[in-house]
Amino acid sequence: MTRTDNDTWDLATSVGATATMVAAARAVASSGEDALISDPFAEPLVRAVGVDFFTRLASGELTIEELDGPDSATGMGRMTDNMAVRTRFFDDFFLNAVRDGIRQAVILASGLDSRSYRLGWPDGTTVYEIDQPEVLAFKATTLAGLAAEPTAELRTVAIDLRHDWPAALTAAGFDPAQPTAWSAEGLLGYLPPDAQDKLLDTITELSAPGSRVAVESGPSVDEADREKALARMQEAAARWRDHGFELDFGELVYLGERNEAGAYLEQRGWSLTRRTVQELLVANGRPKLPEDDEIGNFAEMQYITGILGT
Repeated sequence: MTRTDNDTWDLATSVGATATMVAAARAVASSGEDALISDPFAEPLVRAVGVDFFTRLASGELTIEELDGPDSATGMGRMTDNMAVRTRFFDDFFLNAVRDGIRQAVILASGLDSRSYRLGWPDGTTVYEIDQPEVLAFKATTLAGLAAEPTAELRTVAIDLRHDWPAALTAAGFDPAQPTAWSAEGLLGYLPPDAQDKLLDTITELSAPGSRVAVESGPSVDEADREKALARMQEAAARWRDHGFELDFGELVYLGERNEAGAYLEQRGWSLTRRTVQELLVANGRPKLPEDDEIGNFAEMQYITGILGT
């Protein structure tokens, strides 16, 4: 179903299913002797959602080789590597921020992210998770059933980011006078271009000097590349359909021209460090993306951290 301004979803449909997809990839990336990450909650959270396709993938019943076939350049195996290095990047971002004294963190569109339960947060750290009410309630109930406890003071902010989330965040106890560590992981591509700019503006407005931000910033897709991008998404959707799950990625994201998030943040006073997905893959001992147009401009994906000037 094509996105609309007021569309809704759960963890088994539309944009919500991508949160379950990412958790399934984290579960796969957490297994094996060469696992780059450790997310013990990913597989049980996916299982609790109840989508058979993702459950079989997260548990290992459906293997990457069975799903991808001979195409490893754009398949789930490649996605798993990408999610592994992405998870490691954001984990390190938060751990570095709290090592340097920040004690307030905000995870935007937290989905099935379990950092509030699995990272070693210092005493006195408050983590705010923002997402739709049903998503946060589901995650809290599932993790409580596993006897899992947050490793920081966790405050959930149950609101759609299209609504007045700054007011809800402040009502939950957020202090804009304190430096904050913000993350927007796997989020910006699901926002229209103007909504992306508004989100980055709001983060800046709510940030005290010394605050930090981490975002995943995809390249703009011009009209000439739009059809190629959609075709690649449809190929992936067809492979998944063969295994009993229907999800059209092309209907979920907003392709087209948008401001590059890093440049936009720099213009608003953030000092940035940039890493490409290729650099992260190499740094973590994972294969580079192929040097051809099979993956389009995905190799231009950037992972950005910033510190707000004093």
